[in-house]
Amino acid sequence: MKRKINRYFMVITAAAIMITAVVSTILFFIVLKEQVFADLKAYGHIIRQTEPADLKIEEEEMRVTWILKDGSVLYDSQADESSMENHRERPEVKKAKRYGMTTEIRWSKTLSVHTFYYAERLEDGSVLRIAKRSGSILKVMANAVMIVLAISFLTFLLCAFTARFLTKRIAEPMERMADNLTLLDTSDVYEEIRPFVSTIKDQHIKLLNHAKMRQEFTANVSHELKTPLTAVSGYAELIESGMAKEEDVRRFAGQIHKNSARLLTLMNDIIKLSELDDAAFELSFETFDLYQLAENTACMMEPAAAKQEVEIVLLGESVLLHAEKDLIDELLYNLVSNAVRYNVKGGKVFIRTGLENGRPLLVVEDTGIGIPKEHRDRVFERFYRVDKSRSKSSGGTGLGLAIVKHIVSQHDAHLALESKEGKGTKIIVKF
Repeated sequence: MKRKINRYFMVITAAAIMITAVVSTILFFIVLKEQVFADLKAYGHIIRQTEPADLKIEEEEMRVTWILKDGSVLYDSQADESSMENHRERPEVKKAKRYGMTTEIRWSKTLSVHTFYYAERLEDGSVLRIAKRSGSILKVMANAVMIVLAISFLTFLLCAFTARFLTKRIAEPMERMADNLTLLDTSDVYEEIRPFVSTIKDQHIKLLNHAKMRQEFTANVSHELKTPLTAVSGYAELIESGMAKEEDVRRFAGQIHKNSARLLTLMNDIIKLSELDDAAFELSFETFDLYQLAENTACMMEPAAAKQEVEIVLLGESVLLHAEKDLIDELLYNLVSNAVRYNVKGGKVFIRTGLENGRPLLVVEDTGIGIPKEHRDRVFERFYRVDKSRSKSSGGTGLGLAIVKHIVSQHDAHLALESKEGKGTKIIVKF
């Protein structure tokens, strides 16, 4: 029996380690690829502020190419642009002209190496392309795979030794019972161990789930923080080094301020989510007029709406609501700001309060871009964005609707979303 149990342990351990190693390697490559493209995008954001004649790229692993609207090469940091063929039919160039921005991994005819490409269409129709050779990336991957294999092997040896030891310990009481069935008191060992094992298992599962959630949340936060931090660092470095022209300093400072504001907004949303996640967080309920609170939110959002050429319309009637006022204010702000942010010029945002079947009702509806059907079930997830480029450029953190969902849940309310792509979105909260 001991051999059979030990064999099962070894098979399960080997399978788990292999699966973990493969999945870890795949995830590492995906994260590394996203990181490379994010870095290339950040470089592109900085480089495009510089005139082609002033470009001096000395990093060997990074290649910068500036391609004119007709496909001819204006500048290339690693090749003679005058002898280069027309780049109009390059995949990344075609996609950048069509979609505004694209990423690509392919074989470079010029450098004869696999290359990671990030291409972006500029206002004048030209395309700025940033490339990085895959050699250094593959080297990192190879090192990571070797580390994973080494850790997997050591883990297997450790698990093999532990499995053998534990199998012997588990089988020992049963072997003693088999040797002498008259010693019935020995069976009490399992009654004593069972609660302990059950408790340890439950705690382990909880710790794993909690660790997984924290890992995912930390990875998302790190990813969200990297772009504005890279931009702030890049602009600050240009100013510090004196590379920025005097007329550009004010603009760079504005970009630093914009990205700093985005960081502050992101941190505030993270703090708010942490408070809502805290089991010890206590709600302080009071009775207030939901219509009046909506009116305050509309007034507060009016400047932002005017800037976006969006009209906010308040409808409905006064309705008393017994809830945590600050959280409902936060809910209103997130819903209305989203409705303004993802609207169109000349669009409208309707805020309506009232009663439905004797229950307080809040409806926030916009005439904006709407949400595609395949995204509607996920928009309340943390850091999930339907249109990532638009969300980030407009200051969105990807946490607003997640906060809304938390607040609704803590008030035992019902949340519903209706949307048509290109027509607008309606969010209904029934308290």
